[in-house]
Amino acid sequence: MNTENKDEISEESELIKRRQQYFAGSYLFFKNPVNFVKGQGIWLFDEQGRRYLDCYNNVASVGHCHPKVVEAISSQVATLNTHTRYLHKQIINYSEHLTSTMPPGLDVCFYTCTGTEANELAMRIARCVSGHHGAIVIEHSYHGNSTLIGELSASMYPATNRPDYVATVEPPNTYRGSYRLGKGMTETELAKRYAQQTDTAIDQLTEAGHGVAAFMCDSIFDSQGTLNAPQGYFKQVYERVHTAGGLCIADEVQSGFGRLGDHMWGFEHHDVVPDIVTLGKPMGGGHPVAGVVTSREIADQFMQNVFYFNTFGGNPVSAAAAESVLTVIEEEGLQQNVRDVGAYLRSRLDELAKKHPLIGNIRGKGLFIGLELVKDTETLEPATEAYSVVEKMKDNGILISATGRFGNVLKVRPPLIFSRENADLLIEKLAIVLSELTI
Repeated sequence: MNTENKDEISEESELIKRRQQYFAGSYLFFKNPVNFVKGQGIWLFDEQGRRYLDCYNNVASVGHCHPKVVEAISSQVATLNTHTRYLHKQIINYSEHLTSTMPPGLDVCFYTCTGTEANELAMRIARCVSGHHGAIVIEHSYHGNSTLIGELSASMYPATNRPDYVATVEPPNTYRGSYRLGKGMTETELAKRYAQQTDTAIDQLTEAGHGVAAFMCDSIFDSQGTLNAPQGYFKQVYERVHTAGGLCIADEVQSGFGRLGDHMWGFEHHDVVPDIVTLGKPMGGGHPVAGVVTSREIADQFMQNVFYFNTFGGNPVSAAAAESVLTVIEEEGLQQNVRDVGAYLRSRLDELAKKHPLIGNIRGKGLFIGLELVKDTETLEPATEAYSVVEKMKDNGILISATGRFGNVLKVRPPLIFSRENADLLIEKLAIVLSELTI
């Protein structure tokens, strides 16, 4: 190892040491973390100038440091940024724009700073409007890290610690779940079987005296390993929850803003209209802004009983960032790009899977893809190599991640500007890494 490389490692080690000293719970990606100092478009750059293809980031969803987003933020912060309880047209204009992308009836907004806050507010609204306390979520869910939403994030703690106002249902995993596609069951039957599990959750919450306030679900099932719910599943679950007096909350933090391609919002792929939609991560292109969209009737009922405001949620700079992101998605045709490049990427991954039996299943939509790695395609024993693949891909200049209950699902979720050339590079490097693996 030359002196220059030793110096680089020494500097990074010192940076990690300082971080660990002053950060509580200092979690970092990768065993050997990268010190990124610059982002541009689809690329991230470390302090040595090496570039990495970002196939993971949905925060800078329209690309890192997009000029229009940078200009919107810098121009507004140089003009005015203050409390949200003053009148300012920026947030009004954005609210009109945002609700125009939603189905009729989802027409009023609340603003927060994070997806956690948005989900927290959504649950407060649901409890107030329904008069109930209980929540139904998917097993191994993640919705945020406040006390309430942390308890609704079943992936974050043992089931034995679950409060009795939280009931979980099995995710509609048609590859390795209780009911599977290709095992003599049609998609219609799969939707029915998985939706029926909601009945048990409703009974559980009713017997505990909580009733059902809400069903909250991430439309792409990110923490469950990226799933394609069978058609009819959400419609049947929504009907059951509404009959029980609860509201349906679509957590669009992961799947929203054109990520899945065919529609702006993930729930639209399932022909349902939720009572409440929560937004976060990609909303501001890297600037912290999040929100809740619901009906006028629900919002008014909540505000008649609760005094709610948010000092920074929807401030002029956040509104400017959010408006620029939505405008870029529309003006640059990024939904069409997601459809086109997503289909191309999927075809290349299908070809790759034929050569590498470690890839047991490929799923997802648009530019949100999950590759489940298995040791055996019959037993579906989860492969333990996923995180090794993530590390090796990083060493090859490609950033991906892993997710799922067993940590065996590779997550590919690049900015929406991802191109066919980017997809080819991803496939090239992934083929090399998979070929080098010893199972």
